[in-house]
Amino acid sequence: MKTQRGRMRTAGALIAAVITTGAAALPGTAWAAGDDPYAFDGGAQRVRGALTSLDAQPLKAGSTYRDTIKKDGKLYYRVDLGAKENAYVSVVAVPRPGRKAEYGDGIKVSLQDGSNSQCGYQDVSFGSAGFTRPLTAYAHRTIEAGGSTCRQAGAYYVLVERTSKSVSSAEDWDLEIRHLSEPGVKQTGPTALPETWPSSTPPPPAGGPRKRQGGAGFQDATSLRQGEWRAEIEPGQTLFYRVPVDWGQQIFATAELGSSVSGDDYIGNALVLSLDNPARGHVDQGTVSYDGDPATLALDPQRPVAFENRYSSDDGTSALRFAGWYYLSATLSPEVAKAYGDKPVQLSLRVSVTGTAKAGPGYDGDAGPFRVTDDDRDAAASGQSGPQAARSDSMRLVAVAGIGAGTVLVLALGVWTVVARRRAA
Repeated sequence: MKTQRGRMRTAGALIAAVITTGAAALPGTAWAAGDDPYAFDGGAQRVRGALTSLDAQPLKAGSTYRDTIKKDGKLYYRVDLGAKENAYVSVVAVPRPGRKAEYGDGIKVSLQDGSNSQCGYQDVSFGSAGFTRPLTAYAHRTIEAGGSTCRQAGAYYVLVERTSKSVSSAEDWDLEIRHLSEPGVKQTGPTALPETWPSSTPPPPAGGPRKRQGGAGFQDATSLRQGEWRAEIEPGQTLFYRVPVDWGQQIFATAELGSSVSGDDYIGNALVLSLDNPARGHVDQGTVSYDGDPATLALDPQRPVAFENRYSSDDGTSALRFAGWYYLSATLSPEVAKAYGDKPVQLSLRVSVTGTAKAGPGYDGDAGPFRVTDDDRDAAASGQSGPQAARSDSMRLVAVAGIGAGTVLVLALGVWTVVARRRAA
């Protein structure tokens, strides 16, 4: 019966894991209930950014953190890196929803070594869409053959800066911070990008529209595969989706707002559509105006996902550096409510993933989130978010463990019955 008890303990641990996973999936609360514009990772740890680099608290690879930043604020965090892995630190800045944003308002994330050498940075702003919404940017340490800076093992410093105009809102912004590590490669491949690549937009995906409502953050982003997807979006709301894109594949995305019977007022930059990579680095974004008639915007064609893209000087191309979940987020301007009412507007997303999946670069270690698995494709087909997919996997393990434990119990009872009958005879 020792085997039986061991299996039961295993099943119990798996059940506990399922409960824990479910609890972690609950969105964090930035403000009062009903005012949350973003679903934070429920497992994120609280951290306090420092005003100086030497006071910076460490961030562990694979972990997510929460913090806040003031207007014109600068915060330091520390990451300890080896000499071989590439490192990424992303920051999602979450202002209060529905506030007016100036053109230059945004967030900048940079990574520096101990001698103040810049390893990599990215800054993202609200741009011409003058309303607040979640913004994401990342900094990275990329190991390049022949490079001399940011190669040593040791302490590196993440600097998060909030850029603001004098007339911008003075309210604090919430931050969701994630540190990821990408293993090195066993053999270095080409660093030059192909001169030509398929840049023509594919025809609209077949099959007709299907309902799939988006999530409220990266953590609970709704999974999509190629197709046309319908949702309802409220003024000021941001919907998050994720699409698995493998090595050698391209992602194309188009968003369309449905017509309205409530008026014909013109609203500039009414819808924003953004694309971010598996490390939550910004790739591209577009906007479209709205006057009550159907309005469509398409993201610019992007190169196929390839390891050598990281060597590009173009920020968008450089972000297409690994396979994994690519994120689409759509935000509807709060100005829509003033002209058309606060009821949801019909939103259509057309997503195409083209190209044949290729083998990865040959990582010298576990690729982690920088790959596409069969489970990822299943989640995209069913529309599961990350937490939902994790719970499904955990429940399958619980079921297998339970079946195994039950089988052992039945066999043990059978053996005990046979022995008892022989003794009685």
